[in-house]
Amino acid sequence: MPVRESRISADQALSRLIAGNERYLNGTSVPTPRHETMSKLLDHQEPFATVLGCSDSRVPPEIIFDTELGELFVIRVAGNVFSPEIDASFQYAAAHLHTPLFVVLGHESCGVVKAALSTRDGGDHDRSKIQLLVDYVIPALPPFNSQLSSAERTAQAVESNIRWTVDQIVATPEAQSRLADGNTKIIGSVFELSSGRVRFLE
Repeated sequence: MPVRESRISADQALSRLIAGNERYLNGTSVPTPRHETMSKLLDHQEPFATVLGCSDSRVPPEIIFDTELGELFVIRVAGNVFSPEIDASFQYAAAHLHTPLFVVLGHESCGVVKAALSTRDGGDHDRSKIQLLVDYVIPALPPFNSQLSSAERTAQAVESNIRWTVDQIVATPEAQSRLADGNTKIIGSVFELSSGRVRFLE
């Protein structure tokens, strides 16, 4: 399927997310005229970015990026893991919505990442379906310096999991095709629960 030209560039989309997070941090978020906006979106949607985020109730992308209805295509799953179902949603965003920017949004103190650490380093196991989810994260976990505190290990593991998810997305044929045209960006980010700031990873 040919790739339609995006309305804005990936860099412009990223700048909009950064500016929205600044408004969220400063308490100057713009109220959304929900009914009026929804009436304009009845027949189509044109999001400027796709966000894969964790299901954690404290990390709603539309709020922390101060966006309106229809501006983000959001995929949420505990641990922001990459699975066939998530891949299908990314394919839809790329092929039909033509978003130029794809963001993996993790967060501090992620419970799934902590569970993966407990499985790998302590032999713990959760209920079967939960463990399947946890198992997606285990390959992302880095080796640790023995001097690191538990909090430091979790912070490193959260970032490694985000990068692991980004790497898996980048490795797909669809992503390779989109990246080759030079108009697409796939990036990882961490939401800091303590401050409300989104830190984008290089």
